[in-house]
Amino acid sequence: MRSKLIFFIIVLTCLSIFSQNGTICSEVLSGGFIVSSCQRHSEPAVLPFQDKSLRAEERAADLLSRLTLEEKAALSRYESPAIPRLGIKQYNWWNEALHGVARNGSATVFPMPIGMAASFDEALVEQVFTTVSDEARIKHKMAADAGVEDIYNGLTFWTPNINIFRDPRWGRGMETYGEDPCLTGRMGSAVVRGLQGPAGAPVQKLHACAKHFAVHSGTERNRHKFNAEVSERDLRETYLPAFKDLVDAGVREVMTAYNRFRGVPCTANAYLVDTILRHEWGYDGLVVSDCWAISDFYNPGCHGYTDTRAAAAAAVAKNGLNMECGVSYQGLPDAVNLGLLDEKTLDSNLLPVLAARFRLGEMDGVSPWDDLDSTMVEGPEHRALSLKMAEESLVLLQNRGDLLPLPKGIKLALVGPNADDAQMQWGNYNPVPKETVTLLEAMREEYPDLVYERGCGLTDCEGDVEQLLKSFDGVDLVVFAGGISPQVEGEEMPVEIPGFDGGDRTDIELPAVQRRLLAALHDAGKKIVLVNFSGSAMGLVPETENCDAILQAWYPGQEGGTAIMNVLTGRVSPSGRLPVTFYRSVADLPEVEDYNMEGHTYRYFRGEALYPFGYGLSYTAFSYGKPVLRGKTLVVPVKNTGARDAEETVQFYISRPDDPSGPIRTLRDWKRVRIPAGKTVKVRFRLTDDTFTWWSAADQKMLPLHGEYLLSVGPSSSEVNSVSFNWR
Repeated sequence: MRSKLIFFIIVLTCLSIFSQNGTICSEVLSGGFIVSSCQRHSEPAVLPFQDKSLRAEERAADLLSRLTLEEKAALSRYESPAIPRLGIKQYNWWNEALHGVARNGSATVFPMPIGMAASFDEALVEQVFTTVSDEARIKHKMAADAGVEDIYNGLTFWTPNINIFRDPRWGRGMETYGEDPCLTGRMGSAVVRGLQGPAGAPVQKLHACAKHFAVHSGTERNRHKFNAEVSERDLRETYLPAFKDLVDAGVREVMTAYNRFRGVPCTANAYLVDTILRHEWGYDGLVVSDCWAISDFYNPGCHGYTDTRAAAAAAVAKNGLNMECGVSYQGLPDAVNLGLLDEKTLDSNLLPVLAARFRLGEMDGVSPWDDLDSTMVEGPEHRALSLKMAEESLVLLQNRGDLLPLPKGIKLALVGPNADDAQMQWGNYNPVPKETVTLLEAMREEYPDLVYERGCGLTDCEGDVEQLLKSFDGVDLVVFAGGISPQVEGEEMPVEIPGFDGGDRTDIELPAVQRRLLAALHDAGKKIVLVNFSGSAMGLVPETENCDAILQAWYPGQEGGTAIMNVLTGRVSPSGRLPVTFYRSVADLPEVEDYNMEGHTYRYFRGEALYPFGYGLSYTAFSYGKPVLRGKTLVVPVKNTGARDAEETVQFYISRPDDPSGPIRTLRDWKRVRIPAGKTVKVRFRLTDDTFTWWSAADQKMLPLHGEYLLSVGPSSSEVNSVSFNWR
């Protein structure tokens, strides 16, 4: 009798099988939650949430009404388990597509976003991410056909990163679109359009995600405990505009940041999420947490915002967090049972999550993109697009004596740690392509008798300099492939070497070993072209003296070697422009944890930059005429005074002379135009209320402000022609 009783208790404990009102139920452990499985004999064959003729919200509401508390909590996490009793499939919300479909086998690798920003070509960026979304849909179908429903196979992509690249020492700045709010907002919006496809389509192609909201731009070493304090003006004019632009572009997800803002972690920050994002901007999409950010609320050494997981889960749920990446939402049932959270709040947060799955077609296995050919992934057309994007990303910083394009018939040598490093070209959050063209491979294709020596590592010496110089006897010109690498800059990295700390940089100089080798080559009388690979601005003062030409290559993707050779040989004229300021040294910069904008970026930096924001040379020359006002249109004539057709990025800035605390000037628009040799093009910029919108301290909101303005047009932020204008 005793053994039978024990057996009965075990069965109840493990399976918890019971019958209530004609319903057979069971409970199993799944993903840290007890998930119920029930079957009601009297239920209709097709439930309302299974009815494809109903709106997504109606289907979601019906499904929500059938879920237990534990199931609701489980479906609020990125690892959403299957609910077998209702036929709901497992779904994982975590996916990456920073510059290609990442962490999911081979896919086309485009340049890092900082390089794409240098193109100032938002139409091309949209085309790139349309291609990325095609590859994403193909990969999702392949996974579904194989029965794989795991991480990195879904339709919800946590990109783009639209934080402002405030300081070049931040390791993740290469993931962004630079230091300017206007450029970042427009490029980020192009990413959203490309990934998500046409607005209002019956089935959404993908979700894009604007991250990290808000006031986040380093450093990596303290992001789990840092408190960002900025003025309301800096918040509204610098840190938030790009997020507002992406909300206006229809982005379906916004990810909160790790740090605190004014003492409150961003995910629980009602001013950011509720007041601004939801109510001021009318955002109706999903708010998701950065991964394990909620754990920072209570983990030792972090924010110290709550004592328990349940309290943290309640705090962010009350602030409208729809989806958590992490484990803290496992505490939601406890939060409800302890009276810390009303279950209706959880319902309100989960409803749009379920509706989103219906809109994506994921619940029904429906996709209008199933006919996409799988051979498109990393196919010839997509690689050609990666090449074009890489070509447009390259920025020619120096070309003393018009050394470039490379003259024909010369003896070339290639040296440097980045000459043959495919992985460096991929950047971070990257796919792993089947093929990559390094600079060494591209140069050998062009110059079969190329002399190649690595010469040195990124930060360490590898050989005898005198012996290296001897190997270059008879060489006319040396291409030095230097800079840094994603091995030393990036997100939370275990790197502690001189100049680098945990993914961030403590210095912006070229590593000393490379600097010494370049000086030795210069002293030996060699002509030098420095190809600098980096995801951030570099202090290159000695290199401007020791090198004849400098080409900024960023991390250019799988076709980077070919793109660089096309520019070096002159098949393509360089057209990239700097999306960040290149300072002379860290002595130019404020303290790295000072989030106030004064002293940061071209908008508030009052010193002399080595290379200013918007700067970049061409193989031709352009002459700017005086801008002229014609009603509410600013017109500037731009002439190509050189001998070859080329593209020029004409930049439009404004400033307020009577506003000493405001930016020196700020980008409001630009036009990338192709101008034939010897021809003049009239470039027009339309003036609207948005052109003159600033933070009004008196009204405590962003408003078009009347008054005197200086309207400036030029090839960079420091070379402008200006005209006064009174906006009424």
